[in-house]
Amino acid sequence: MASRPVVPQRARGHEAVGNGGIKQNNDAGGQGRNRKALNDIGNLVTLPQIEGKLQRPITRSFCAQLLANAQAAAENNKTKVGGPRVAEKVPVPKPAMVVQKKAVTSKPEPVEVIEISPDSHEVKQNQEEKEEKVNQNKGSDKSSVAKKKKNKYTTTALLAARSKAACGLSNKPKEPVVDIDASDVDNELAVVEYIEDIYTFYKEAENECRPHDYMESQPEINEKMRSILVDWLIEVHNRFELMPETLYLAINLVDRFLSMTTVPRRELQLVGIGAMLVACKYEEIWAPEVNDFVAISERAYSNEQILKMEKAILGKLEWYITVPTPYVFLTRYIKAAIPDAELENLVYFLAELALMSYGCSTSVSPSMVAAAAVYVARHTLNKTPVWTETLRHYTGFSESQLIDCAKTLVNLHSAAPGHKLQTVYKKYSQAERYVVALCSPANLSWLLRCHSLA
Repeated sequence: MASRPVVPQRARGHEAVGNGGIKQNNDAGGQGRNRKALNDIGNLVTLPQIEGKLQRPITRSFCAQLLANAQAAAENNKTKVGGPRVAEKVPVPKPAMVVQKKAVTSKPEPVEVIEISPDSHEVKQNQEEKEEKVNQNKGSDKSSVAKKKKNKYTTTALLAARSKAACGLSNKPKEPVVDIDASDVDNELAVVEYIEDIYTFYKEAENECRPHDYMESQPEINEKMRSILVDWLIEVHNRFELMPETLYLAINLVDRFLSMTTVPRRELQLVGIGAMLVACKYEEIWAPEVNDFVAISERAYSNEQILKMEKAILGKLEWYITVPTPYVFLTRYIKAAIPDAELENLVYFLAELALMSYGCSTSVSPSMVAAAAVYVARHTLNKTPVWTETLRHYTGFSESQLIDCAKTLVNLHSAAPGHKLQTVYKKYSQAERYVVALCSPANLSWLLRCHSLA
């Protein structure tokens, strides 16, 4: 009996490879069993074949992708010009649950928007139309609206404009500042090169040497006694025919000494004599002697007492005598006012009334007293404009800054004829001083009214 040739069996899933290697056999070749894995039991649908190739199973996400691709293709066909006609879209039923991925949208680039503003005439016309509509809704007549547009100036504004014109405050072009030192260029004593720096220093130093309120620290002296002393010193100044600088410096020394030392009542006149003696030695070429002051005080004090008080004043003030008094500023401000003789004497009259006032000497700076005296004097003599740009430039004060001190000076001028202390009033009632004390005081209400309109 013939026997079959025995063929050696290969291992399952492997095939012989040269060099003794083993190769994996993944497909079911030959006569072996079909080891193909079964599909999902719930997805036993025959897959469509296109060109002999199997397609992927139609899942829910794949169905949604197909639908989106079909819609995109239809839109692209519509946009083509002269292309083939696009067939009608066949509705594809959507699956029950379609999970769509959110498309990542890029942030749009900012686009510059150019706004075209309407014509001003159109805007104005639109505003007028809106106003007319509002007035119609409120029941107002168009005639009343037209009248309001025509009547731009009210009665109050018209009266205010007339008052300004009467006071010299109408709108005028700004006047130039006059150079008051131009005529003194060749005068070596005027020191034109340094005059501005000198007065700048005076303005800075005037508050350092100004006396403060001292009446509360003086148990035996009051404001009335001080006024009597100043009135007597002005009379002594006239009797000796001294320089104006001497009077202002003497009163400054009295106030500064009283603000530092308590003085009994019986020595108040002695303080005035000692201060006048120091001022005469500082300002005068030929100063009066001590015996002259003893005689003029009716020998109330001896030579030794006067010299002792002079030494006490200098020691207390630490020999600080070079101070800017109101007279220093008066000479400058009067020059800036370009005055006549009457205006100049009236300014000095108001300034000496301020010397007798305790409040003006201690509460107001010397420069403001001088500027206010010029301001009130110009008001009294009806000078227009009352306060010029030249005065504003050289004084550094505006009308609003001077109004309070100006009211005080006007009140002092009004009370001077009936005051018990008549030395200053009689001094400036003489013909050689143009009888300026007899001038009618400035109208305070008119002054305040012009200030309020300014």
